[in-house]
Amino acid sequence: MCWSAEADLAAGAVVAAVGVGAVLRAGPTRRLPLAALPLLLGAHQLLEAGVWSGWAWARTAWAVIALPLLPLYVPAAVWCATRRRGAGWFTLLGAAVAGPLALALAGRPVAVVRHGHTLGYAVGVPVPGLLLAGYLVAVLGALLCSGDRYLRLLGGVAGLGALLCGLLWRLAFVSTWCALAALASVLLYRWSDFNWSISARTSATEPPGSGTG
Repeated sequence: MCWSAEADLAAGAVVAAVGVGAVLRAGPTRRLPLAALPLLLGAHQLLEAGVWSGWAWARTAWAVIALPLLPLYVPAAVWCATRRRGAGWFTLLGAAVAGPLALALAGRPVAVVRHGHTLGYAVGVPVPGLLLAGYLVAVLGALLCSGDRYLRLLGGVAGLGALLCGLLWRLAFVSTWCALAALASVLLYRWSDFNWSISARTSATEPPGSGTG
């Protein structure tokens, strides 16, 4: 994961491959954005391998995904898949968090500091504690209120990962939590497969001409 370029490459390749499978299983349905999350997070880990190599563009791209994109993308994808009102409210919270994070990235370069075998990213965002709290509430809250047991499980695992990263790797919290969240996102393959199986069984039991269209 984030402990070396080689670990990021290996984890990113595996998670991205799972993401491709989840996307194929979900198909062109409203579940597709959420099924694509492992693909996005796998690419995110591959970018961090470039950060270890000192590539400035990879550093910026990594920060764009980690900071303004994820707190908006995850709750919006949950809302798209479930149409739960709570996920809609968490999407608005994610947008409120993403705004100042995007402005901070646009106004200054991303600095990276190595802390042993982890990476710490410095952007200089205003009120970082408040934004981090809003970030986690938007992402985890949307998953936990989704009404789907697999998504709730993902939210629980990601929440425990946030606690673990905060206790063990405070200076590299964002990097380590994103890495653990990427690994946890492989649960979405089972989620997309589960929903695909239900859809397939439902279609098989419907008599010809019974569609709603």
